[in-house]
Amino acid sequence: MATKAQTSSKVYRIGFITAGSGRNIKNLFEEALRALGWIEGKNLILEARYAEDRPDRLPQLIAELLRLNVDVLVAEGTLAPLAAKRATATIPIVMTAAGDPLGTGLVASLASPGGNVTGMSLMAPRLASISHQLYSRAPTR
Repeated sequence: MATKAQTSSKVYRIGFITAGSGRNIKNLFEEALRALGWIEGKNLILEARYAEDRPDRLPQLIAELLRLNVDVLVAEGTLAPLAAKRATATIPIVMTAAGDPLGTGLVASLASPGGNVTGMSLMAPRLASISHQLYSRAPTR
């Protein structure tokens, strides 16, 4: 059973940041939140920033989100959570689809991330191997 958003007068502010354009990922994220009872403008404000493939913009965009007093940062990919971690040690950061969070220093360990960063990794070596095998067999156009 899915946990529904609690009835509260507080409106939570989520900062969403990506090094790319990420609008499709943001839309999927919003759909998932709605399914859990989190509705934009009712109990949630979603502030999204996109670096548009210019990672040098990430610190500035994250600073904007921090000035808005977001309750949590959702950072897509690897570069965005790294920039977010450099910017704050107090606001929770949820990484999505980060590559090698242990090797990049995002987390202390996969089992116990520590600090203010948690989330999902793309580290699935077996799946990557299967994907590579399938891709190498695919006909070229």
